[in-house]
Amino acid sequence: MKALYFECSSGISGDMTVGALLDLGADVQVLNKALSSIKAEGFQTRISKVEKSGLRCVDFDVILDEDHDGHDHDMEYLYGHTHNHESHDNHNHNHDEHSHTHEAQPHDEHHKHHHEKHHHRGLKEINDIISSVDMTDGARNICNNIFQVLAEAESKAHGVPVDQVHFHEVGAIDSIVDIVSISVCLDNIGIDKVFVPKLTDGQGTVRCQHGILPVPVPAVLNIVNAADIPIEITETKGELVTPTGAATVAAVRTSEQLPESFNVEGVGMGAGKRDYGLSGILRIMKINYY
Repeated sequence: MKALYFECSSGISGDMTVGALLDLGADVQVLNKALSSIKAEGFQTRISKVEKSGLRCVDFDVILDEDHDGHDHDMEYLYGHTHNHESHDNHNHNHDEHSHTHEAQPHDEHHKHHHEKHHHRGLKEINDIISSVDMTDGARNICNNIFQVLAEAESKAHGVPVDQVHFHEVGAIDSIVDIVSISVCLDNIGIDKVFVPKLTDGQGTVRCQHGILPVPVPAVLNIVNAADIPIEITETKGELVTPTGAATVAAVRTSEQLPESFNVEGVGMGAGKRDYGLSGILRIMKINYY
């Protein structure tokens, strides 16, 4: 049996997942073909080799224009003591937002879209965008499943029906790009089993445009609760698991129990973009077992 093993000791985000899958051998040309067909403007992507903790990793970066960019990589903005704790009600409402798009370390996702109110999208609009992307039915199915998991988590967090959820961060273009990329790469690698023993998150708070959210953020807790995914809370101050990362695991994981023994056929390492004093790497292994 061929399978993937997600080792999430430094958390997981959308961009980390894409980087690890590309490092593992997903076809860049297939990915670029899909990305070029997304009916949205204001973004470009960059794939590069970087060093994290002395190890070579692949960095997948969604670069947004000035109208769409936020503070995803600004640690002072995200975690600085100067952030304003006003509006407790607001940040509840936006937990996902911030959570969201973090993809860059496992956490940048969140903050990319705070400025683009006109980019808040509902699940139907997102599904319409996904339906026109040049990818296989298998990839589209994975993509729709990930967004469905996110919609259900946000629905529970905000107390509104799933069809009325408006994705702030998640619906913004960078998150769509991350999730399409994850889906295309997973489908391209062609694996039937995905093992994820547990997720590892930090603690404390993280800032989004509308306030301060506790870590793990509400959407992540709703996802791990609904999908029965074990989560370990470490002493690290910061968000290690983004909603996109958690939703990906919930949508594709087939088991938390690793085989007793297996052969490692390949290893992919995706780089996170935030510095939490950890390795900042998502490692995905392609394994064979009997």
